[in-house]
Amino acid sequence: MSVLLRTDLPNLLHRGKVRDNYDLGDYLLLVATDRISAFDVVLPNGIPEKGAVLSQISAFWFRKTAHLCRNHLVAMAYERDKTAKLSVAGAIAALPPEVARRATVARKAKRVDAECVVRGYLSGSAWTEYRAHGTIGGMPTPKGLRESDRLPEPLFTPTTKAEAGHDLPMSFQQVADMAGEATARALRDKSIAIYTFAHDEARRKGIIIADTKFEFGYIDDELCVIDEMLTPDSSRFWDAKLYAPGASQPSFDKQIVRDWLTAAGWNKEPPAPTLPEEIVRRTSERYQEVFRLLTGEKLR
Repeated sequence: MSVLLRTDLPNLLHRGKVRDNYDLGDYLLLVATDRISAFDVVLPNGIPEKGAVLSQISAFWFRKTAHLCRNHLVAMAYERDKTAKLSVAGAIAALPPEVARRATVARKAKRVDAECVVRGYLSGSAWTEYRAHGTIGGMPTPKGLRESDRLPEPLFTPTTKAEAGHDLPMSFQQVADMAGEATARALRDKSIAIYTFAHDEARRKGIIIADTKFEFGYIDDELCVIDEMLTPDSSRFWDAKLYAPGASQPSFDKQIVRDWLTAAGWNKEPPAPTLPEEIVRRTSERYQEVFRLLTGEKLR
């Protein structure tokens, strides 16, 4: 399978760790490449089909949760019936197929500079904090919880939106100071509502969404979900059949990559080592499996 590591289209706005974003005038073109990052460093080799999974699974969730919160999705670039009447239809139609299947046509938004993290289970950095201080996101938490336990209720634990380096934890008050009290409450309430809906939807399909992060922005003065949504890059997905609290859980995300890099002794500073073919293959299979399980569809 081919790997798309970079796109070079007109009017590049931003090249991130994974996405290449382009200005289409009234719209944005967001291309999820097959690049993969770990510990905030982009790795030399990509993961086949990863970009297609990220864009298409985001579109699936944008449509599933539109009743809970408006979002920026207009169409996938390959959905010509939905893009034909747009002012940029010609530019979209001219995209190479390998780009179109990884590309989202989106409305422009004024981004809120916070990562809206929701945690439903005790894992990752939350588990580290809980063991050290008995808190999650600085908030008091019941005693006696085990690693990977489901929390009594989902917790909103926002972070900064860092352009480089690591995102840093934010308190609810810090979000309110930055964006306003009403916006902070809306970010929290919408994030938890979407997470709860998606968790229950995924659980019926054999997947546990342990935690996730959302980004929001304003479109026509209305708060909307933007960027990606409930993907293996932005969420921790577990196999419900194998769920066993008290330890870390097998996951459908890029944990395979993180585990290999840690075992290889990498110091988490650039340059990152090249992933072995076996790790690349297994990671690609994981991404595609979670897409199939959640959507019940074939990857376009």
